[in-house]
Order: sequence, then structure tokens, then C-alpha cells
Amino acid sequence: MNEDQPLSLPAQEATPVFDFADRPDYSEFVQAEGTGRRQPLAGFDPDYVDIVDYIVRCTHKIWEEKAVGLIYTHYAHNAAVHTGGGGLVYGREAVVRNTLQNQAIWGDLRAYADDVIWSGDELLGHYSSHRHVNTATHTGYTEYGPPTGRKILYWGIADCLIRENRIVEEWLTHDGVTILRQMGYDPLSLAKQAILPASAQTHGEIDRLPTGQQYPAFLDVPNGSENPQGFIAAVLQNMWNARLINMVREHYAPNHVAFVPDSRKLYGHGDYENFVITLLACFPDLAINIDHQALQGDERRGFRVATRCTLQGTHEGYGPYGAPTGRRIFLIVISHHIIRGGKVAQEWTVFDEFALLRQLYGQIGGAGGV
Repeated sequence: MNEDQPLSLPAQEATPVFDFADRPDYSEFVQAEGTGRRQPLAGFDPDYVDIVDYIVRCTHKIWEEKAVGLIYTHYAHNAAVHTGGGGLVYGREAVVRNTLQNQAIWGDLRAYADDVIWSGDELLGHYSSHRHVNTATHTGYTEYGPPTGRKILYWGIADCLIRENRIVEEWLTHDGVTILRQMGYDPLSLAKQAILPASAQTHGEIDRLPTGQQYPAFLDVPNGSENPQGFIAAVLQNMWNARLINMVREHYAPNHVAFVPDSRKLYGHGDYENFVITLLACFPDLAINIDHQALQGDERRGFRVATRCTLQGTHEGYGPYGAPTGRRIFLIVISHHIIRGGKVAQEWTVFDEFALLRQLYGQIGGAGGV
């Protein structure tokens, strides 16, 4: 897959697939089984009616019904699963193993589908960005110790490239710090115990600037109602890479609500500006690269844009992650934005802050991984 060539469809999708703008109940997915296809799905199991139904119900089957063996028919043999801190799980046998190990930890896991923003078709492959809220009770053993019996609730987003009923590539990120805090652990203490491979730290230049002493690109921001995908791409480039924090007041609604890591809910311009500036202060060379976008929705109900980015930076400033360590970070960041009236009205931005802490404080030179 060429990450520079995202799969995309026009905002107005003619096929009547499930649309989370309508807030469908899970019962609607179940009742749709056997009712016939809502869109072409060559090679997919016959009970799936469209790509949204596929990703929601196969997740339910594997995780909540515990039909773990369906991974063999729903993942390619050489599936690549990229985790939030740059790790890689390769092959469906490894996916089966990881799923069983996680289910042993969370006996009553529920993955509530909150949205699926998708693009593509049956020829090129479908691309889904599945936002979910997970609840569970810590009833099994982990690398950090025995069961605590505590309840957890956290956001996660999974991006999947799917061809003929099989996930061939997946990008996962979740609110790892929230999970550990709710389990009763101190994420920083655990991060300092982590053993990272010597290869975990890279030293090349971060490509935020074109070359040398040139300044970053300032992009023209298109109309958010006419080109929602380009609108989000330009705002993110200008705000994060060009340091134009004024993008917040120009292009975000005054009552904008954002859900970000560590279970934080930001409200309005001031909260969000502080979120951006704090990260930039901690990582002065921070740069994002947009790897994929998908678009759904319309002007009446709001456009929904899913954007997956790679974030890199060097910890050279003071902030919530402690005194500067000089360490480099690499994170997968996935955002879902809702645009109404040409402005960002809601946002979910998910990245794994525990993976970030591990990269800053883990012990370099071991045989472990990130």
C-alpha cells in the first residue's frame, strides 16, 4: 500500500451503507444480517451487508462473542498490525496470540462502536477508521502484576485496510495512560522499568522544514464545507508544523469539544490552544505527517474526517512529561473531526501517551520492544 496515495470517495456516497451520523443501534447491524448487500463486497462473508457492518460485527464476534478463531478468516496470513508507539505485530498467528492474551486480562470487555469513517471500494480495498469506547474489568494477570478488579473505560481508534473479507494492514492506537491509571498504576514508574531495544532511538533529522533554514509551508485553508478533507489537512499542517496556533480561533467553533489522551475533555479555544502549545513546548521540533484521510457525511449532519498521522519530536522542553530527556518519540496519532458550518465542532484525537513515556524513560539496549 502506498501511504501517499490514500483511498478516498466523494463525501456524498450513493450506496445506503450504515452511517454513524444517524447513530444506529447495534441491533440494526444484527437485524441487517441476511437482508442483502447495501454495497458491493466481492469475496466477503455473505452475512455482511456493507463495510461498516463488517468492521463493527467482526469486532463484536472476535472480542465480545470470543470467536477468536475468526481471525483466520478475517485477517490475511501476512497481516501487519502497527501499534501506537511504532511496534509491529506481523502475521495472523501473532494476532490470534495477542487477542487471547488480552482477553485473558479483560474478562468482560465491551467495545462500543462510536463511529466508522471509511473510504475505498471492493477493487482497491476498503479503508475503515473505527472509533470505539472500551469498558472492562481487570480480572487477569498482566506483565505488571495480578488482577486488580478495577473497571476501565477508554477511547481507541483502529484503522484497517480490508480486501475480500480480510484485514491486510491495521493501525492501532488507544489511550494507554488512562488504562494504567484506572488499573491503579503509575504510568511513569512503569515506563522507567521498560526495556527498549537499542534500535528504538533514531537520530536522523526530523523533516518539518523543507530544507536547512527555510521556513515551513503555509497552506491556504479551503472552505470547510466545500472541501472538508483538504480543510483538515491544511489546518493540521499550519497549526502543528508551521506553528500557526491562530488556526484554533479561526477554524474551530467557540464551543468546540475535543477528547484527547489521559481522559481529557477540552472545551473551547483556550483549552485547545493550551493542548497544542504544551506539546510544542515539550517537543520544539515536533512534526506531523498525514498518512491517510477518509471522509463521510454531509453539510446537514456534519462532515466527518478521519486523519491518521505520524508524529515525531525530540523531548527538549519542560512540561507534563518531566524535565527534557533529549529522547526522540514516534507515535501514531489518529483524529476524527466533525465539521459543521465550515468549522471544527468536535474532535477525538487518540495517541498512546504510555508509549510516549516508554520512549522517553525506558532503558535502552535490551531485547524488548516498543
